[in-house]
Amino acid sequence: MRLYLSRPHMSGHEEARVAEAFASNFVAPLGPQLDAFEAAVADYLGEDLHCVGLSSGSAALHLALRIAGVGPGDEVWISSMTFAGGIFPVNYLGATPRFFDLDPTSWTIDTTRLAEELAKADSENRLPKAIVPTDLYGQSADLDPLEALAAQYGVRLIVDSAESLGATYTKDRKAGTGGDAAILSFNGNKIITTSGGGMLVTKHKDWADEARFLATQARDPAPHYEHSTYGYNYRLSNICAAIGLGQMEVLDDRVARRREIFARYAAALTRPGIAFMPEPDGLFSTRWLTALTIDPDQTGVGREDIRLALLEHEIESRPLWKPMHMQPLYDGAPYHGTGFDETLFANGLCLPSGSDMSDAQQDEVIDRITRLLDGA
Repeated sequence: MRLYLSRPHMSGHEEARVAEAFASNFVAPLGPQLDAFEAAVADYLGEDLHCVGLSSGSAALHLALRIAGVGPGDEVWISSMTFAGGIFPVNYLGATPRFFDLDPTSWTIDTTRLAEELAKADSENRLPKAIVPTDLYGQSADLDPLEALAAQYGVRLIVDSAESLGATYTKDRKAGTGGDAAILSFNGNKIITTSGGGMLVTKHKDWADEARFLATQARDPAPHYEHSTYGYNYRLSNICAAIGLGQMEVLDDRVARRREIFARYAAALTRPGIAFMPEPDGLFSTRWLTALTIDPDQTGVGREDIRLALLEHEIESRPLWKPMHMQPLYDGAPYHGTGFDETLFANGLCLPSGSDMSDAQQDEVIDRITRLLDGA
């Protein structure tokens, strides 16, 4: 049986929620389960926020950037190490990405370098329209300095929290609450899933209202179909939202299990040449995926040696995200950094981290890696 990197993990609560939707015949895109799911996420995040359920995290980012006023000729400053869906909406709007490296102490966007480049851009009258930092592998970006910089320079801040629902930035603040808006994902491999889906989270009611309008084909109030601008078919299905309602009941349990999985890996595999993604003081990561680096000079084996050895035994692992500035699509795009993210890609690996993985399955992964490292 194949062991997947992170597969959907149902709780048993979802079927009853879906049955409610079927019983009431709300199988169309909108309905009470979607309203309840949005309210449940807002309640969980614990701030005066507005949540809009959408078809994907990329759809949420697309809407947030459009509402922020991003258009042709604008720049969006963005973490280079991220999933392509966290970049492509910049292209949809005709804007240009400018990529930034990570801070080695957190593996999230380097705010010191960002501050330096903002100061330079301000002096040259070429500030970006928006900044999009990524919460990587379940860990929040450093929100305080990011929000301070955005306010100082009058730049919109949209936080890509697709991987971090359930994490906290500080004791009293959860990931997914930052900036003008934050983006969540409920894709099948995330901490919780709606099978596919996403959410726009914002403190601005007018942003939420506009997002709902644009996500339902931008239909003006009228008895017929009237359109004064173009929109999208981006709303989350009521049936999918019902699945999400069931998943919200076990979100904290899922986070606890993933952190337990991470701790078992770290205890068993830490040695010279093996390092795990750091967790700075005060932050609480979901450890959505256990991410580590392998230094071949110290271990005698490389990232690909381990990945392929696991694959031979039907165990899925995956390299860390390939930085976007290294992708053929963005060849020549501006990039600011030392190449730390390039090193993470060259040496980094994500191990199976699904919350439904048994200890015995994890022990097999650990054993296979240990044998390779020990030359057995």
